[in-house]
Amino acid sequence: MNDTGSENTGSENSGSENTGSENTGSESAEPGRTAAFFDLDKTILAKSSSLLFARPFYKGGLIGRADVLKSGYAQFVYLASGADHDQMEQMRSYLSALCRGWEVEKVNAIVAETLDELVDPIVYAEAVALIDEHRAAGHDIIIISSSGTEVVEPIGERLGADIVIGTQLEIVDGCYSGEILFYAYGEGKAVAVRALAGEHGFDLASSYAYSDSHTDLPMLELVGNPVAVNPDAELRSVAESRGWPIQDFAKPVAMQSRLTTPETKRAAGAAGVALGAAALGVAWYAARHRPR
Repeated sequence: MNDTGSENTGSENSGSENTGSENTGSESAEPGRTAAFFDLDKTILAKSSSLLFARPFYKGGLIGRADVLKSGYAQFVYLASGADHDQMEQMRSYLSALCRGWEVEKVNAIVAETLDELVDPIVYAEAVALIDEHRAAGHDIIIISSSGTEVVEPIGERLGADIVIGTQLEIVDGCYSGEILFYAYGEGKAVAVRALAGEHGFDLASSYAYSDSHTDLPMLELVGNPVAVNPDAELRSVAESRGWPIQDFAKPVAMQSRLTTPETKRAAGAAGVALGAAALGVAWYAARHRPR
């Protein structure tokens, strides 16, 4: 399932119009800040977030039984071998056509009702600990995923992320048109990272990036501290040849159980999402959390 385009959080947004920049704190950004960029699926979550909601969408009347089976098979392929570029492009086209005409409010309601049940048990404990380490060091936590923000944003809120970026679908009259405005995948992630670095003053040489897929090499190569997490065969080979750290996460933990400290509870509770957009040759947007 891809993203919510112009009004998934109740703010108006279209194309490259900036509608939430006053909430980003970018005016006070200081040069040299360190960021930690996290992919979501198989890096923070043990499964593909965009494919988790097939059954709830079926029960809600958005998709048919055949679509549930296709999503289940895609989830199996993704977990077994990692999705390559062609598979991701096929998934993009399939999901774009699938959600054309869906009512945004209905999608958001289904996600809100089922998110904790589906996502809460599959968060890697190792990723949670890593996020906490970066936060303790004063680093900005950024989650960037090819999944739509109706899924990525609430997960980011629970984890206390500072910025969340997801794929954006156009919304027309409260429904998805099927048009993709920004695909947070491959080079698209790198475009967003560069834009965020310029806007917030992130020092990419001192920053970190975590991903499981070789398709995220454009993002990993931008930072001074790339880390391969549960890497597919191609990324593992690249990481080994370049001397990048490799981490294998294997312990899912309930996400709510991580909200134990007052600082973390305040971070998650204060995470308010605003929509913004920028134009750097392509349309993209970042749903931003917690102004600094």
